[in-house]
Amino acid sequence: MTLADGIWHQIFDFTDYGELLTLVRNSLVAGVALGLVGGLAGVFVLMRDLPFAVHGISELSFAGASAALLLGANIVAGSIAGSLLAAGAIGVLGTRARDRNSVIGIIMPFGLGLGVLFLALYKGRAANKFGLLTGQIVAVDTPQMSWLLGTSVLVLIALAVMWRPLTFASTDPDVAEARGVPVRALSFAFMLVLGLAVALSVQVVGALLVLTLVVTPAAAAARVTASPVLLPVLSVLFAVASIEGGILLALGSSIPISPYVTTISFGIYAVCRVAGGYRTRRWGARRAAVAV
Repeated sequence: MTLADGIWHQIFDFTDYGELLTLVRNSLVAGVALGLVGGLAGVFVLMRDLPFAVHGISELSFAGASAALLLGANIVAGSIAGSLLAAGAIGVLGTRARDRNSVIGIIMPFGLGLGVLFLALYKGRAANKFGLLTGQIVAVDTPQMSWLLGTSVLVLIALAVMWRPLTFASTDPDVAEARGVPVRALSFAFMLVLGLAVALSVQVVGALLVLTLVVTPAAAAARVTASPVLLPVLSVLFAVASIEGGILLALGSSIPISPYVTTISFGIYAVCRVAGGYRTRRWGARRAAVAV
């Protein structure tokens, strides 16, 4: 076997694939739930210009999960606790964009440093440490499944309740506030919801690559549509396709799931960007022809 064949076999290995497929039913169900959460939350992340906040929250989510691993507690619960702490701090201290970015810049290294400390103190399996950074949804067990699905339902209910006023507040906050919409309260509430969404996404792709589920699907959808109905639908479809495709491709290999999810997500974005550019040029040519 050549070196290239060996690398290819590590990345894609479909030996006994049918038997392995039965072991990831929990993961596939959880992937759909996480695709819904990440895809819908990502719409508001783009509208409110919060990609940097997502990354900042993920660092404290990583610290919380690392602390839970060290203490033998539920990792998902630790991840959620860390995310909510970061989201609450950003929501309270960073009301303006400039202040928010400063707060995030302070939280990120602090969270990452704590996470590294807790992992250094942990003496268990190295795979558990690596999974917090790169994701390990292929190994979702029943307790994790309960936490993931329960938290996903909570996030989806919260987004459904605040969807219309949050859309208004995100599009034109000054007018929304003048009409009695509680803009600041909604902003803080969404930060907490975003914290939960990030904590769930960390379980898939790890703390380092969480943007690929909470930002990239919505960014791809925004390239091909501006419809307030079609945008969240496409964002969810792209997120689910990335997760499910990543799980199915990673199943038989020794490679972590995150490279598969991020590659699929980036591929979808690249296609949407090209399609969106073509549509824009075509629309511009039509307008020029009509003007002539």
